[in-house]
Amino acid sequence: MLSGKKILVGVTGSIAAYKSAYFVRELIKLDAEVKVVMTEAACEFISPLTLSTLSKNPVAIEFIKDEETGEWQNHVDLGLWADLFIIAPTSANTLSKLVSGNADNLLIATYLSAKCPVWIAPAMDLDMFKHFSTRDNLEKLTHEGVNVIEPTSGELASGLDGKGRMEEPEVIADLINDFFIGDSLLIGKHIVITGGPTYEAIDPVRFIGNHSSGKTGVLLADECAKRGAKVTLITGPTNSQVIDKNIEVVQIKSAVEMKTAVEEIWNNCDIGIFSAAVADYRPKLAAEEKIKKSDKNLTIELVKNPDILLWAGEHKKADQYLVGFALETENEIENGFKKFEKKKLNLLVLNSLKDKGAGFGHDTNKVTFLKEDNKIVEFELKDKSAVMVDIINEIEVDLSQE
Repeated sequence: MLSGKKILVGVTGSIAAYKSAYFVRELIKLDAEVKVVMTEAACEFISPLTLSTLSKNPVAIEFIKDEETGEWQNHVDLGLWADLFIIAPTSANTLSKLVSGNADNLLIATYLSAKCPVWIAPAMDLDMFKHFSTRDNLEKLTHEGVNVIEPTSGELASGLDGKGRMEEPEVIADLINDFFIGDSLLIGKHIVITGGPTYEAIDPVRFIGNHSSGKTGVLLADECAKRGAKVTLITGPTNSQVIDKNIEVVQIKSAVEMKTAVEEIWNNCDIGIFSAAVADYRPKLAAEEKIKKSDKNLTIELVKNPDILLWAGEHKKADQYLVGFALETENEIENGFKKFEKKKLNLLVLNSLKDKGAGFGHDTNKVTFLKEDNKIVEFELKDKSAVMVDIINEIEVDLSQE
């Protein structure tokens, strides 16, 4: 997934410009942030309103936005904003300007200002694509580091049949997604993640639970999937939903159900990230019918739930990597390292309820990593999604050192 990635799409005067609408839509579906810059010629083929609506951002076309006020379109800011600039379609005319640096329109000026990777997807008639000037321009751009997405063969607007068709939008979107996954060490790894609370039934309508929202597990699952991992999320009740449709989600309610699900999969996983807030105890006997209120006090006998993280640590193979979470209220570091050793962890993510903005019910968290050899890595208060990135980055660092 392209969550958090900023993609600048350039559209030029080619009949293939209609494909840019589908392309922008594919990028939005992958959760990218998209802006579009068009040449004036491109506006003859597709409406800026269409691309503005699909991208959820204004479309940039001219240097001057308002003649009366002198407000101008800052091509430098556009070039610096993007994580990737892709011109799709790239006409023969624009191709020559990319090589010569003839900045007579906003798109070329933005290209000259870009600090990010630049990709182009040529689209033109067969004879234009075969012409020596086109081939020379493509060779020069490739030499300078521009990534050229070769056109495909098929029926062209002229009626000819041959090479010159812009690659299909979904294919280009997948190539961009693969580019940002890059050389992640999580590609192909099977990761099991536990998340959310567990609900321990008292009777059919009441339960013992906690304030966990399940957001952490979902964010972890999406971040791992974004880096190319195969992800199974075993989660208790939560209103949060994963973005990546390839993530396998196993819904459970109780700690016993979660342990059963973990037992079925742990042996075949490479990494386990156990972020669930599992209830420590459950009622010894859950009533089959709703318990009626009376004037007397109600006593519920509790029994200890299985320690799922401890079980995973005891059954961990030498090549498996295990992450645990701990929420402490006192002697945090000391208690955290005790848990680290007992559960045979590779990484413990520790947070304290004493830290403002941390713990349950917040969109932020402040964590400390505990690792082997009493290593401690502390972080400032961050948005939860940024914390998840830190966790996965730390796992990748450790994997790179194996």
